[in-house]
Amino acid sequence: MRVIIYTGKGGVGKTSMAAATACKIAGSGKKVLVMSTDQAHSLGDSFGSKVNKVPLQLADNLYAMEIDTVYESEKSWGSLKDYFKQLLMLKGGSGIEAEELLVFPGLEELFSMFKILEVYESGEYDTIIVDCAPTGETLALLKYPERLSGMIKKVLPVKRAGVKLAGPVVEKVMKIPMPKDSVFEDIEYLMDKMQRLQDLMLNKDVVSLRVVTTPEKIVINEAKRNFTCLYLYHYNVDAIIVNHIYPAKAMEGYFNKWTKLQKDALQEIKESFSEVPRFYVELQQQELRTLEVLRKAGDSIFGEIDPDDILFKKEIYSIDNEGKCLKIYLPFADKEELRLEQDKNELVVGVGNESRKFPIPVEFAEKEISGAKFEDGYLNIKF
Repeated sequence: MRVIIYTGKGGVGKTSMAAATACKIAGSGKKVLVMSTDQAHSLGDSFGSKVNKVPLQLADNLYAMEIDTVYESEKSWGSLKDYFKQLLMLKGGSGIEAEELLVFPGLEELFSMFKILEVYESGEYDTIIVDCAPTGETLALLKYPERLSGMIKKVLPVKRAGVKLAGPVVEKVMKIPMPKDSVFEDIEYLMDKMQRLQDLMLNKDVVSLRVVTTPEKIVINEAKRNFTCLYLYHYNVDAIIVNHIYPAKAMEGYFNKWTKLQKDALQEIKESFSEVPRFYVELQQQELRTLEVLRKAGDSIFGEIDPDDILFKKEIYSIDNEGKCLKIYLPFADKEELRLEQDKNELVVGVGNESRKFPIPVEFAEKEISGAKFEDGYLNIKF
């Protein structure tokens, strides 16, 4: 099975590109599900059909669904949510207030990612196409499994042992209900699910991310930042889709001044993403909606190329030939925004507001960083 995730700045046409790709792959005879994790769903609008949380068949081999984050959240919380709600209502708060306080930022998005995992593990489809929320939200989604599962692994055993030993005393003195085993079981269940999700997302033979951009300076800069962060988290970006290109004829007259701007932008995309396959989509004479139009768009974008293939793969972490240097590929990163720390046998690498912690390779186990240099898009770390 393949999982292809479309991401990019809001308004660049991710939904249309995801829908067109799904139509193209379904036309080859593979069973495809295209799904949206964006809470402001527009997938149904693209197909001109009412799509909801249950996969709807739109054509031969083609299914679509819009993930209901509230429903997925309710399904995933279980005893854990009930316990938190019980704590919040101890001081006489209403049930509605408690419900509002239990809406943690980003948690609903994480549960929508669980739906992707659930569909993948069902094995029902050959390909899953995911129309993701705009860039910032997407990056938050992708880093949740790694960050939360690491924290829970360290905290959970201690807390569970503490509750068993001191729980009855604390409950009696403080009048605070202690979590039951079902709460810890829910946490362990979530932890296991996050680990499986992380394993899936990092499987470059299954998952590809595709960045959608437009030939505009602001959007290109956002695409570059997105690209860098995705590489920081070790995800495989296998294509760049350049949408909303104005045809030469459309640039005549009033829009003539845009000719050079678009030409320069397209050249920057070509130079910046030189290694990655790029696909160009001209502005159409009609909206990219309805099955017929989306099928034509899919054929026009990819031609003879099968969009279900892994179009590009690059090893992000590598060790030099002498075995003395760890190389981390961070395209478009600004040297001034890079941060590097060592915490025992883990490295903490940061780019701007994003950071990631990962184990130091066994080749450098028990060694300390002796120096680091950033050049040609690589962070070279010596031990």
